[in-house]
Amino acid sequence: MAEKPFDTVRLEELDEIPVTDTLVWRPVRRRLGVEAFGVNAYTAEKAGDEIVEEHDETGSGAGHHEELYFVVAGRVAFIVAGEQIDAPAGTFVFVRDPKARRAGVAQEPKSTVLAIGGRRGEAFEVSPWEHYFAAIPHAKAGDWARAAELTAEGLARYPDNPSLLYNLACFEAQGSQRAQALEHLRRAAELEPEKIREWAADDKDLDSIRDDPAFPG
Repeated sequence: MAEKPFDTVRLEELDEIPVTDTLVWRPVRRRLGVEAFGVNAYTAEKAGDEIVEEHDETGSGAGHHEELYFVVAGRVAFIVAGEQIDAPAGTFVFVRDPKARRAGVAQEPKSTVLAIGGRRGEAFEVSPWEHYFAAIPHAKAGDWARAAELTAEGLARYPDNPSLLYNLACFEAQGSQRAQALEHLRRAAELEPEKIREWAADDKDLDSIRDDPAFPG
């Protein structure tokens, strides 16, 4: 049977995945199976909620993308490379430089931002962060094996990626996979010593293995 040539989904039908206390990821690309470009939505319940995480596109979890943000509903205050941008519904904000820091805070309840990204001049590759973001609902449900499985799928695609190694170690530590967690954490610390040690210093997800002599100090 031929594959259907199109698909549809409404915003409210997408999973709501809380990445932080207020940042909610709506996985458009994964839901629709988009392979040509990155596309995701983010929603905020109330004014003052983070709606675009402060980040640049150069880290080990990032896709090194140009990013286009479109404010679908509400109003968002962006800060891009230190410059403030007032973006009511209908506004496009294009961040062409992957090194530019960007963030967004909802100014109205029920604000929604659509984010589209890709590397200039290159075929699209799924960003590493999508794999461990997708694992979050399983981790919150205490299904550490499934959370680790989804993150390991990303690691198979991006071997030796420090962010994936670190998050995999966190899920394995929570799931009593002590040896695997220590090995993945050790490798992450070899690749990005300062950042991984900073992350691990007070991360409660790693408390079950913190007493081991192999724990990065």
